[in-house]
Order: sequence, then C-alpha cells, then structure tokens
Amino acid sequence: MEILKVSAQSQPKSVAGALAAVLRDNNSAEIQAVGAGAVNQAVKAIAITRGFVAPNGIDLIAVPAFSEVNIDGEERTAIKFIIEPR
Repeated sequence: MEILKVSAQSQPKSVAGALAAVLRDNNSAEIQAVGAGAVNQAVKAIAITRGFVAPNGIDLIAVPAFSEVNIDGEERTAIKFIIEPR
C-alpha cells in the first residue's frame, strides 16, 4: 500500500490528485499526517478526492488510526487514514 505524507503546508487539491491516482492504480492508499494542521489538510484532501472519483462510481471510505513514525530521530504519533473504495 502506498503511503502519502501530508504536512500542514500541503495543498489539499494536489494531495487529492495524487491520492486519486494512487487509488486508480492500487485500489487502496494510506495518508500519514503529524500535527493538527497536517490532519486538517489530509481530511480536506480526502473530501476533494471523493469528488474526483465519484463520477466513476467509486465511493471512498477512510479509516483513521494511530501510527508511530520516526522524524529526525524522534518518535512521533501520526494519524493515518487508510483509504479504500466501499
């Protein structure tokens, strides 16, 4: 499963385009976000992606979960969203 990393500075429409492309290729994807701003951008991107793939008859679901990631040698807690068609 491909992992897309989102930051607070990520453009939701760009992330949505990348997410839609990954979903078309792999049928599932994972988004990782660390921090409130990044999670906000990730949720916006998921909503935009639903609009991108809906005309193709695809209804997306997002399953949130916690994940431990290592950033600059420091262990951080990330929110990950597993995105799949319903």
